[in-house]
Amino acid sequence: MKKILIVGATSTIANACARLWAGEGSEFFLVARDKQKLQQTCADLQARGASAVVPYTMDANDDIVLHRAMLERCLETLHCVDICLIAYGTLPDQSACEQDVELAMTEFANNGSTVIALLTSVANLMAAQHSGTLAVISSVAGDRGRPSNYVYGSAKAAVSSFCEGLRPRLFKLGVHVITIKPGFVDTPMTQGLALPAFLVAQPQAVARRIVAGIERKVAVLYVPAFWALIMFSIRALPQSLFKRLNL
Repeated sequence: MKKILIVGATSTIANACARLWAGEGSEFFLVARDKQKLQQTCADLQARGASAVVPYTMDANDDIVLHRAMLERCLETLHCVDICLIAYGTLPDQSACEQDVELAMTEFANNGSTVIALLTSVANLMAAQHSGTLAVISSVAGDRGRPSNYVYGSAKAAVSSFCEGLRPRLFKLGVHVITIKPGFVDTPMTQGLALPAFLVAQPQAVARRIVAGIERKVAVLYVPAFWALIMFSIRALPQSLFKRLNL
């Protein structure tokens, strides 16, 4: 029976992953900012076979000091953490961020610095127990800064780079770190965007790949897999050409 901590538990991707783990009888400590949605998620997972589900209301962006109290409560409940999935974030309006410094910094914090703060605390928790898998949802947007979303992309790039350094540190202590890089997924975050239908993945398929990747202890997971090739091609573009494109 797995003991699983999920931060951002009401997000579409996290919820789809949790449903798969619930079918295995896992025990959950779920963290989210919307109390009502969190209660609904807990009830759903219990109905799907979870052995225990404990909700904890917190906005991880409010104050990083709150992270410690949450993790202490998590350990009191689960006693150890087999899997921690960090799955929260926002998709900012790039144009608005370009005109508003405070908004740009807020969005960078929402998607980057607060995630790094939480990763640091969870990493120390798992290092102390010498076991577990720390999974964080980053994004393909972090692979190269593009004019359409470079505030969001730079925050995700920071998270991905942080995990790249964290991985060898924790490997020596028996802990695995997996960086998950989704492309476009059919979630509320992408609703209203003009996206090619063939590039938009369904949450259930994404969740299956994530759960399997965590089980196999993959280091970096592109979801769906074809995004690895897409982003390789984008990274390979020379600056002389790249700066002329509207990507």
